Amino acid sequence: MARAHVEAPPPSARLSDGTIARIVPSRFAGGYELDVDGTPQSHVDLDDPAHLHFEYVARMGAVIDLLRMPGQPLTAIHLGGGALTLPRYVEHTRPGSRQQVVELEPALVDLVREALPLPRGAQVRVRIGDARAVVERLPAGLIGAADLVVSDVFAGARTPAHVTTVEFYRSVARLLAADGVLLVNVADGAGLAFARRQVATIGAVLEHVAVLAEVQTLKGRRFGNLVVAASAAALPTAWLPRLMAAGPHPAKVAHGAELDAFVRGARVATDADATASPIPPASVFER
Repeated sequence: MARAHVEAPPPSARLSDGTIARIVPSRFAGGYELDVDGTPQSHVDLDDPAHLHFEYVARMGAVIDLLRMPGQPLTAIHLGGGALTLPRYVEHTRPGSRQQVVELEPALVDLVREALPLPRGAQVRVRIGDARAVVERLPAGLIGAADLVVSDVFAGARTPAHVTTVEFYRSVARLLAADGVLLVNVADGAGLAFARRQVATIGAVLEHVAVLAEVQTLKGRRFGNLVVAASAAALPTAWLPRLMAAGPHPAKVAHGAELDAFVRGARVATDADATASPIPPASVFER
C-alpha cells in the first residue's frame, strides 16, 4: 500500500514576542514570502533579486536606481531586516556595495539565512538589536558615509512609536552622506494623520522631501504604504518623471507646494507624544 504524501511544513521560527515567522511559497508572484502571524513582511525571488513584488518596495527600488551612477556600489544601511529583499536588490544591481542591516529578532535572521541564503560574496553585515539603539552606536566610520538609509521597521503590522520621532530621524540623518537619501516606509489609511505627521517630522530634519505612493493611497482613500524620500541635498527634478514612469502604476510623486499642503497643520512627532502606526484593516492581508 502506497504511503500518503505528507507535505513538509514551511520553515518557521518563534520570535521574541511569541509570534511565528514562516517562509512560504508566494502563490501570486513566484519566489517566497516572509509571513509573520498572517502579515506578509517581505517577498524574495532567489532566481531574480531584481523582482520587487510589493509595490512600496518597488518604489524604493526605483529611487535606489537613481542614486549615483548606474551600477555604482553604494554604502547602505537598512533598518528592519525582514527577508533582506532590498539588500539583495542592491547587491544584484550594484555589486560590491557595502551594506549594514539592523534587525531586532535573531531567530528571524537565522530563519532567513537558512531558508533564503544571500548570494555568496555579498557584503551584507547583519547587526542584531533595536533599530534606534543600534543607530546610535554604529561605528564612527559610518557617520556621514551612507548613500542610502532605509527605515522599514515593523513589530507585527505596526511601526513602533520610538522609530517615528524627530529625535530618531536626527540620529539617522547623521549617517547620511551630504547628498545621501533616506527612504521610509509609512503605512496609513483614511485621513493619513500618521503619514502627515511622519512627513512633517522627517521634513523637520531633512529639508528636501518627496512622497511616492499609489494615487488612492496618497488621497487617503485606502490603507496602503507611502514611501518618503528625503535628503539634506536637493532631490534632482529629473527624478520626478522617471519615478512616475517607473511605477508601479498608478503612481504619484508629491513634492514642493503639494507636499506643503499635505503636511499643513501636522505636528512633528517627538519622543514625548509619538504613536505607533495605525493597525491595518484585516482586508489588507486577504489573499
